[in-house]
Amino acid sequence: MLTEGHDLVVVGSANADLVIGVRRRPAAGETVLGSDLATYPGGKGGNQAVAAARLGARTALLARVGDDAHGRLLLDTQRAAGVDTRPVLVGGAPTGVALITVDPSGDNSIVVSPGANARLTPADIEAAAPLLAAARVVSLQLEIPLETVAAAVRAVGPDTRVVLNPSPPAPLPPDVLAACDPLVVNEHEARSLLDGDPAGAGDDPAAWAAALLGRGSRSVVITLGPAGALAADPRGQTRVPGVPVEAVDTTGAGDAFTGALAWRLGTGDDLATAVRYAVRVGAAAVTRPGAQQSYPTAAEVAALPD
Repeated sequence: MLTEGHDLVVVGSANADLVIGVRRRPAAGETVLGSDLATYPGGKGGNQAVAAARLGARTALLARVGDDAHGRLLLDTQRAAGVDTRPVLVGGAPTGVALITVDPSGDNSIVVSPGANARLTPADIEAAAPLLAAARVVSLQLEIPLETVAAAVRAVGPDTRVVLNPSPPAPLPPDVLAACDPLVVNEHEARSLLDGDPAGAGDDPAAWAAALLGRGSRSVVITLGPAGALAADPRGQTRVPGVPVEAVDTTGAGDAFTGALAWRLGTGDDLATAVRYAVRVGAAAVTRPGAQQSYPTAAEVAALPD
């Protein structure tokens, strides 16, 4: 197994995104007509890896894909972006698939069939422990089994920073929560993690962040869509405004944000500075359709208005 140090090792999902544009998303029991089906490489893990690599990070992906056409598409796309795919495991189940509908405003609804992602096991993490221990940052999501995420947290080195986006949201074990630096959540994920907490019933992102810090996270980032983001750690909170752009498709924008954030933290940025950069990356990503193919280069991020 690889042992050389990477700026970022992403442990997570790799999916084929099957995307249909619709005039409006269907209600329960309703059928609507949509555009032609488009197939794109996706998955939260794959997305984060491509986003960081396209910005210039030395990035590796630890994931599992099927021995099928979708799996080959995902591997080819990762390599084209500059991601080290040698840790990717192949076989065991079909490649995961995400079914995505996108409305004219760019908002989306997503259903995920995990496929091979569900077969990424703690044993796979144990085999890759030297890779994780040598990384500056390890980024995780919850489209792989929670026990695999917990194994990755245990495998990181003493100087490795852990970034976790708990999506889809699920209760987190105390040791996983305590490793998060930061825990990255949107409004829906924050409310889900704070279910039963009075802070989760309100509309105040600052209260959500304080409550999540109180549960053990080392730091917290709340993403707020076009309104930007909120960064919080025990020293205080910083609100970062959004960048005004015309949104075309929000698919994968949160993953672009998290991949950029994880990389910048690994370069030594403080939390607020890294969040400011990540907000710009997320804004650039929504100006083009799809997930990975919408992700900007560093030059494109620099060209955005201040």
